[in-house]
Amino acid sequence: MKQIPPIILASNSPRRRDLLRQIGLDFSTDPADVDERVLPGEKPDVYAIRVALDKARVAARRTGNAIIIAADTVVVMDDSILGKPNGPEDAKRMLTLLSGKMHRVLTGLVIMETASRKTISKTSVTKVWFRNLSGHEIEAYVASGEPLDKAGAYGIQEKGAILVSQVEGCFYNVVGLPIALLGELLHEFGVDIL
Repeated sequence: MKQIPPIILASNSPRRRDLLRQIGLDFSTDPADVDERVLPGEKPDVYAIRVALDKARVAARRTGNAIIIAADTVVVMDDSILGKPNGPEDAKRMLTLLSGKMHRVLTGLVIMETASRKTISKTSVTKVWFRNLSGHEIEAYVASGEPLDKAGAYGIQEKGAILVSQVEGCFYNVVGLPIALLGELLHEFGVDIL
């Protein structure tokens, strides 16, 4: 029987850690800080995979034999990437832009086995619709502080859930890690959750 190497999450995201614990995965974390600036003309799906690959490579350089999980999640409105807001006014701008509309959440997911250098990358896409938000709701949500450290200025797993009217696709992708896709990719490395 093949020995499964240690699994490392190349992220400091508490949401990603919680999701891996939820499915019973034994892992450690090794956050990988990389340059997350969008390159000129870079498409959102290409960007998400590039950043996730960069995170996986950084973590791989710092470890022995391991399976690395790396991800990057972006909120996309009309092919524009909405990253983390740079302050309360930027969060209000993003929430106003998303109000009453559909946007996409893309996660670039990378699994890398350091010993063999085997790497698989896939993108998960979820459509999310916001209900029409009042100015007061946007102000109150931004005042809560919750949107200031999240891509697109909201967290669906917290108070931001009240902003969302519909989700099409993987809910966990919007939280930050597409669990069903992760299970499929881990299986390719001999790691079975069930």
